[in-house]
Amino acid sequence: MALSITHQIGALAGTPVTSEICNSSAGEATAAVNTAVLRKSPASPLRCRVQRTEGVDALSPPLSPCRSPVLGGIRPDLSVACQAFATEVAAPTEVREYKEGGEKGKGKGVPVYVMMPLDSVTMGNTVNRRKAMNASLQALKRAGVEGIMMDVWWGLVERDSPGSYNWGGYTELLDMAKKHGLKVQAVMSFHQCGGNVGDSVTIPLPKWVVEEVDKDPDLAYTDQWGRRNYEYISLGCDNLPVLKGRTPVQCYADFMRAFKDNFKHLLGDTIVEIQVGMGPAGELRYPSYPEQNGTWKFPGIGAFQCFDKYMLSSLKAAAEANGKPEWGSTGPTDAGSYNNWPEDSTFFRKDGGGWNSTYGEFFLTWYSQMLLDHGERILTAATSTFEDTGVKISVKIAGIHWHYGHRSHAPELTAGYYNTWYRDGYLPIARMLARHGAIFNFTCIEMRDHEQPQDALCAPEKLVRQVAQATHKAQVPLAGENALPRYDEFAHEQILQASSFIGEGESEETEMCAFTYLRMNPNLFEAENWRRFVAFVKKMKEGKNPDKCWEQVEREAEHFVHVTQPLVQEAAVALMH
Repeated sequence: MALSITHQIGALAGTPVTSEICNSSAGEATAAVNTAVLRKSPASPLRCRVQRTEGVDALSPPLSPCRSPVLGGIRPDLSVACQAFATEVAAPTEVREYKEGGEKGKGKGVPVYVMMPLDSVTMGNTVNRRKAMNASLQALKRAGVEGIMMDVWWGLVERDSPGSYNWGGYTELLDMAKKHGLKVQAVMSFHQCGGNVGDSVTIPLPKWVVEEVDKDPDLAYTDQWGRRNYEYISLGCDNLPVLKGRTPVQCYADFMRAFKDNFKHLLGDTIVEIQVGMGPAGELRYPSYPEQNGTWKFPGIGAFQCFDKYMLSSLKAAAEANGKPEWGSTGPTDAGSYNNWPEDSTFFRKDGGGWNSTYGEFFLTWYSQMLLDHGERILTAATSTFEDTGVKISVKIAGIHWHYGHRSHAPELTAGYYNTWYRDGYLPIARMLARHGAIFNFTCIEMRDHEQPQDALCAPEKLVRQVAQATHKAQVPLAGENALPRYDEFAHEQILQASSFIGEGESEETEMCAFTYLRMNPNLFEAENWRRFVAFVKKMKEGKNPDKCWEQVEREAEHFVHVTQPLVQEAAVALMH
């Protein structure tokens, strides 16, 4: 029996897709979402007008992804991706320049990019599920998406031996993006894939790197109990020739130079941004909350990662320089464990906690500065490599929103962000990025405070506002991502609202330079989800417009979807061969 096109597109992620998804429960429809992190309320009626609110809208629970469609139409077993793939009746292609960021005024809009599947390139260095990928890229283009974001894995390209690069799958994938008129944000992924939220595949570090770590386990981040984390090489040895005669930073720089040399004909045109990986999940942070093997569970405070011999050597030198050599033998040992809450530990407790002592200030300053220095070193290599190529450089910062309402902000501190009740930890990061002309890319843009467990004092909206103000003060462009997969208008509305903000002392709104949607997968191409996504992209491109409600935008998107129906079967045949 022939598979429906939805199931063919489902091959994109190597997983089956249930065409009756809209009859399932909200929990079943959003299985990819970590329910511990994101708690949904029952569905509510669609609100027509988007309103900006500063407080928590306790009467407006998030819409379920399985809300009945506003408009009737396409059969649920037909992939809208394939409809878009086949269409000849599309809006004229809009030519947009990659925004410099910091544009003021309403109505300019924010370009939307879509993250590709983690395994878009196989372990054999070929494009994964080529036909489905091709159809999906065409669908994204027809929907008005600006471009795609793809991980360029160190563990795939330079897997077998140092200095030997295999760009095979990426060459084909980038050519495919160019053919479809999509721009590309290329992520230099120097971390392991596997062990973090949303990681569906495992891609280890290069074999020769793993060999060196096996010989010297202190190349891995280490906690106070001796547990090693192999997601990313410890920044404590950034400048030491521990990887077959090269330093880690030299390895990253050589990789970026090889990428530039191989794809120089696409830089500034198809490839418009290089996001430089700087830690686990590609983020500038320590691996303080690893999910692998159940080590950490939301909303635990995490643990400091400074107990390998290279980090301890740096701590010892800093303590001696500060005239306190006794502070240099170890990091805090009274900071609780991964799944504790702040008040469970002596170091993080609200009143009299070590974080707010003279020692705490010394340690947290050193710990966070080590992370900033790591960022400086890699950004220096990146900006030097891609100078005059026309691409932007960006860095991703994690949206650690749990226990944000606690004075110590413990989970942020263990991750390396020295942000507390009394100190702005994001302004130093923004200023560091500004020195290199880099973009500040931030996650959790889709979340609302009241969606999160309030006993854990989660406050993603407040966190996003703080980061936005920090980027405004530092005059660095802000870009955003959603932290978890969401397909409902409630999340879309929140992203739209957060995509522009009024900076301190300003009267006009400043827009993000770009938003990257996580992630291209079969659920995105379910008919109802796709209709909402097309409307979301349209709304983002138009900017905040109080004269249009979601129904009107969805109606316009529905017309686009409807006119593709006659060619759907033709697309189906093409995908099956």
